[in-house]
Amino acid sequence: MAVFLVILLAVWVGRIEQIRINDNLRPAGTLRAGVLSLRLDTRLGTWHPDGDDAPGATVQAFAEVGRELQIPGPVVRVPAGTEVAVTVTNSIPGTVLTLHGLVARPLPAGARDTVQVPAGASREVRFRLDAPGTYYYWGTTTGRRFNARTGADAQLSGAIVVDEPGVHRRDRILVIGQWADTTPTEANPDAYMQRLLLVVNGRSWPHTERLSYSVGDSVQWRVINASANVHPMHLHGFYYRVDSRGDGTGDTTYTADRRDLVVTERMRDGQTMLMTWVPERAGNWLFHCHFTSHFSRRGPLGSRLDGPIDAPHAAHAQNHALEGMSGLVVGIGVTAGRTTPSSPAADVAPRRLRLSMRPASAGGARAPVYALTLEGDGAPAANDSGVRAGPPIVLTRGNPVAITVVNRTPEPTAIHWHGIELDSYFDGVAGFSGTPQRLSPVIAPGDSFEARFTPPRAGTFIYHTHVDELRQEPAGMSGALIVLEPGQRYDPATDIPVLISTPRDSAEQTQFVLLNGRRTPVPAEVRVGVPLRLRLINITLGRPSMRVEVRRDTTLQSWRALAKDGSELPAARQRMRPARQTISIGETYDFEFTPGEAGEYRLEVQRANGTLIAVMLLRIST
Repeated sequence: MAVFLVILLAVWVGRIEQIRINDNLRPAGTLRAGVLSLRLDTRLGTWHPDGDDAPGATVQAFAEVGRELQIPGPVVRVPAGTEVAVTVTNSIPGTVLTLHGLVARPLPAGARDTVQVPAGASREVRFRLDAPGTYYYWGTTTGRRFNARTGADAQLSGAIVVDEPGVHRRDRILVIGQWADTTPTEANPDAYMQRLLLVVNGRSWPHTERLSYSVGDSVQWRVINASANVHPMHLHGFYYRVDSRGDGTGDTTYTADRRDLVVTERMRDGQTMLMTWVPERAGNWLFHCHFTSHFSRRGPLGSRLDGPIDAPHAAHAQNHALEGMSGLVVGIGVTAGRTTPSSPAADVAPRRLRLSMRPASAGGARAPVYALTLEGDGAPAANDSGVRAGPPIVLTRGNPVAITVVNRTPEPTAIHWHGIELDSYFDGVAGFSGTPQRLSPVIAPGDSFEARFTPPRAGTFIYHTHVDELRQEPAGMSGALIVLEPGQRYDPATDIPVLISTPRDSAEQTQFVLLNGRRTPVPAEVRVGVPLRLRLINITLGRPSMRVEVRRDTTLQSWRALAKDGSELPAARQRMRPARQTISIGETYDFEFTPGEAGEYRLEVQRANGTLIAVMLLRIST
């Protein structure tokens, strides 16, 4: 209440200044003789995350003394071995500012990580930054924990980067922020809040900075999750390498054989990562959180839109990417550059498939269910099969394919080939994928679109709608995409996709998930000693921290890790380990499980707290 009254008073006397968006390109302070001198102020300002001409909100922000307020706060960037002298002033009446993160790295044992600054006062902090890595500082005037900041003080964060001595990096710093009504709970992780605003470097899509690169560039980003939520960060069209991970106090850089190659990385609140990728194909691409409510359409300042969330929006009359998405999204433009193009693929006729979508009788206009059938690989499934997921699409590495997506539903849609390395035009983000001269269209009712690509690697991927996801994914518009090695034959008895998705009924969404489109999935039945390949896929709307286990009675089993996001793990990492895996939205994991005894095993899907929300039986005979 005190902070709210301070804001009202400041607005009344007309003292609110405008906050500038910080792209984190200019280091703050003055660096001389190995010492960085920095003076920070904390003030109230008006923030315009949807663009300067859009509505603004009064929030607290950091600034260098004598300069404009910034969101995120001024970036501290120094070479390792630098001593830092920071003076912090609290210019917000009636508050006590508690600062975290202005401490030495590495963090000395028993070191205190907080500094308190009363209103009108200043405090000086001195510390050394010796350990290279990605860190951050943050503040609160409400006394809340880092992962509980929601309102006035939720943007009090700034990056700290410590570079290796003598190394000049051309990386970009992306700070994720959140401004919301409340924080999610384990019982309701995907709540549709009245206000939920997600930003990157202070802006919400489509107003986030567009990043530009050329084919063949080596791109490095430092991503800092300074928000109160978990974000599975997904890159369209390319893999990226996770070079380091940190938690704000420490940072671990991996050796070459330990660096994960991913298309989606689960970033818990407070996590940092250094990622590297190479854009190999020109066009428009997205980097976004795969927690659906974090990139779905919202009103100004993250406000909830009028009308029920299960009502279709007129995607055929608008640009889906620019008008149907918001929040935690970054757009990337890749130009051809001067690199030598790869050799053209052999002139081989593509394998032709048709993926058809049509209404099933189980649904209705308000809560539809769509039957997806695959033509060209056998008889299509019946409309009323009760399966709220698409059939597995099985392809072969190196063999070109042309998949015609036929939309026989009453609403527009588009299909994203998640994790597949393909040309931008076929990526499936209507109104954005492709180039400015040739953008991928939305698939209108009664129309079709042919996606063409040649899978360059074997693995487990996903296909799913990229239009009105909150409505269309629970209707059944997702499925497993499996790519085999040449000469390999798919055996559904031992090669088992486990597609984890969200039920259609909103009342059921907090209670359980579907496995392969069913509440009670078909059991797997094999013999003792026969290896099973379990392909785990999370395409839920809002369960970024689920856990999958295999048990017999209460005994946790063991399995062998094979791949992450379709990328095969190095041989040294394909080891036996306890059969337990946290899996976030947009991630896939492959494991080999070999039952050693006859009996009934259970593949259990749990919330992060261990509450059971789905089971698939594995019946093993002699």
